[in-house]
Amino acid sequence: QVQLVESGGGLVQAGESLKLSCAASGSIRSLNAMGWYRQAPGKQRELVATITNGGRTNYADSVKGRFTISRDNAKNTVTLQMNSLKPEDTAVYYCNAVSVIGNVKFIYWGQGTQVTVSS
Repeated sequence: QVQLVESGGGLVQAGESLKLSCAASGSIRSLNAMGWYRQAPGKQRELVATITNGGRTNYADSVKGRFTISRDNAKNTVTLQMNSLKPEDTAVYYCNAVSVIGNVKFIYWGQGTQVTVSS
């Protein structure tokens, strides 16, 4: 079992920055992709950014140029630096990790951290 613990959410004004962190612990064998998803009230959970253990990144179009995802494989942590925040970035942000062992994929989620951006 893998546990993901997020930190760094909060309330900011539009244009400000926040940094989210996620630490993985537990029965970590080989985490492949790690990333962040978000869910706003009344909307489906959506991808924000992901990063592979090789450092390849993928971003939602809505955050490109404003958010940066990074990862420390030795510490099993992933960080999301969010700049130029907009009110539409308001959501609960969830850390995600994927582990592939053989032909079995394991997907893990954190408990979520609230990000609120006021206009």
